[in-house]
Amino acid sequence: MTTVLHIDASVRAVSNPNPEHDSISKKLARRFISAFKSMIDIDEYMYRDVGINPPQYITQDWIGAVFTPEHNRTAEQKQVLAQSDEYIAELKKADIIVISSPMYNYGMPAQLKAWFDQIVRINKTFDFDLARGDRPLAPLLTGKTLVIITSSGEFGFEKGGINEAYGHLVPHLRTLSKYLGVTEIFEIASEYQEFADHRHQASLTQAEAKADKIAGELAKNLKPVTC
Repeated sequence: MTTVLHIDASVRAVSNPNPEHDSISKKLARRFISAFKSMIDIDEYMYRDVGINPPQYITQDWIGAVFTPEHNRTAEQKQVLAQSDEYIAELKKADIIVISSPMYNYGMPAQLKAWFDQIVRINKTFDFDLARGDRPLAPLLTGKTLVIITSSGEFGFEKGGINEAYGHLVPHLRTLSKYLGVTEIFEIASEYQEFADHRHQASLTQAEAKADKIAGELAKNLKPVTC
């Protein structure tokens, strides 16, 4: 059984009248999903475009509802948490999570952060116990694989790169991934978009090849062994 949860975060569409406005991260994610589906049967594919259909931002009422014991919640509080409940239910079902995101102002889009805010929730995806000392938070989910697909206008955000200190998108995703129950992470990145030169094309070509390769590796690991 393989269930995929695919989250796209770019505010741009995959295809636009002006191809220069197409979302690179979404196209790479679509390529990965297509390659993966061609190699293995997916039992369920769940898709959310949070860039175009953003989640609700959490509010004081949302926090109040979260910290109200479930059996004491009012109908209004249950409604406030309905979207969060739906997102978490999808997450729990997923074996593989694919998150595609552009880098906006050196970090993740507000819409993607809003999705995480709805999901990282006490007694749902983590618990809190002061008996653990200085690290009281612990994730409740485990065993999931995360594929991170990113695009950026600049370059060198990797460890040791020229812009390592400014790259907050992937590190933030990696930090939050434990609350998604992630135990294995793969990364695909396209850079140099704003330079629009041969380096961008080379980076994009490399990212496409990596998407195909990772899809193949995951499909191979998931296929049952026959005798």
